[in-house]
Amino acid sequence: MPTAWTRGAAGVLIAFGIVELLTRAEFVNPAYLPPASSVVAETVRLFGDSDFWDALWATLWAAAYGLARAIIIAVPLGLVLGLSRWAYRAAITVVELLRPIPSVALIPLAILLFGTGTSMKAFLVTFACLWPILFNTIYGVHDVDRVGVDTARVFGLGWFKRAARVNLPAASPFIYTGIKIAASVALILAIGAEIVAGGSSGLGIEMGEARALGNLKLSYAYVTVTGIIGVLLYIVMEAIERHLFRWRSM
Repeated sequence: MPTAWTRGAAGVLIAFGIVELLTRAEFVNPAYLPPASSVVAETVRLFGDSDFWDALWATLWAAAYGLARAIIIAVPLGLVLGLSRWAYRAAITVVELLRPIPSVALIPLAILLFGTGTSMKAFLVTFACLWPILFNTIYGVHDVDRVGVDTARVFGLGWFKRAARVNLPAASPFIYTGIKIAASVALILAIGAEIVAGGSSGLGIEMGEARALGNLKLSYAYVTVTGIIGVLLYIVMEAIERHLFRWRSM
């Protein structure tokens, strides 16, 4: 039986072959879509370019910094809103007012407040990542078994101890799911902010410059690198989840 890795590799090879065939046979104009082999060669060349590594680090740092801030804000806030009906009713209108706002719509405000550096990108990433973590935390707290909460109350645990020792551990799978979703959002927002707002360094900035110069192979190479990062991020997050929550499969 083929494994998931085998099926995934087969899918990539088939997609590669289709793109290569379409461009070599000129069913698609190579001026708009270069052959897949030339994009792969350009991608491999990128890994030997020091400027590429600087851009990669700038993007990953902004994404990680923004995601970390979102976790620090969203998890405690989600616990409070999930445990307190009064707090939830008081805050939900403001939350629902802010949540639909696209992060890219805040780029002018972010530039005005923070310039075009890392702080600007981290602000946008934090705003976008806040919502999946916040709502997954709230749902996780609501899903906690009431028996465990009542037992902790009988044993004299106060509100904060119950939240820390019962609600937070029980809701942690939901919270981690929110963080997994937010991690992908963080990467997308960091690159998107770089493309739209510019700055000194980042993958999005390199993509924009390659496109402006008409170097499509380089532009698609950066897109390919972004996809590779996304796959690696998924693999790492899945491995961490299996390690942290292996008790769920017992």
